[in-house]
Amino acid sequence: MARVGRRVAEYGRIGLVHRSVLVSSVVAPVALIGGWTLAATRQPASYDPVSQTISALAGHDATDRWVMTTGIAVTGVAHVVTALGLTEARPASRVLLAAGGVATTSVAVFAEPSQAHVPVATTSFVLLAAWPLLSDVPSRRAGLVAGIGLGALAAWLGTELGGPRVGGVERVVAGAQSLWPLAAVALVRRTTSRAARA
Repeated sequence: MARVGRRVAEYGRIGLVHRSVLVSSVVAPVALIGGWTLAATRQPASYDPVSQTISALAGHDATDRWVMTTGIAVTGVAHVVTALGLTEARPASRVLLAAGGVATTSVAVFAEPSQAHVPVATTSFVLLAAWPLLSDVPSRRAGLVAGIGLGALAAWLGTELGGPRVGGVERVVAGAQSLWPLAAVALVRRTTSRAARA
């Protein structure tokens, strides 16, 4: 009976953590994708989301730059919260995800044309691509595949810098990086729930 009680208590604790992490992992892509979508509507007709970057929406010359600045900052904080709560992931990967969140928030702080903008943006893309490689969530194979895929996308973005498609490619990469924590959390939550009921 005591063993059953401990198991129920543990499941309740894990379930609570997963619910909070699920919220943060949902907030990240909603804030980022919703942010760039809304911010783009506030720009002059000359703004082109295919050729102009997300950062341009938060730059000092942007109209209502606070919209994208807020979206980026919230995304970064959400990544940190997810990293803190995703205890099934290996510690090293959680450090990378949290650092990626801090770097993302720094992108909002060091908006264009700050000289620190490119370094912190690059750091954010690299860390958010790398963390799945060490995570083992939802499985070791899935983490490796996700990390390789996100890394390939980040490399693709690197080849497009300064080109006519950089804005569109950046949105693909940033969107994928913001969505993977949600996918990982959802799959881990499902696996944990099944294990607790077994």
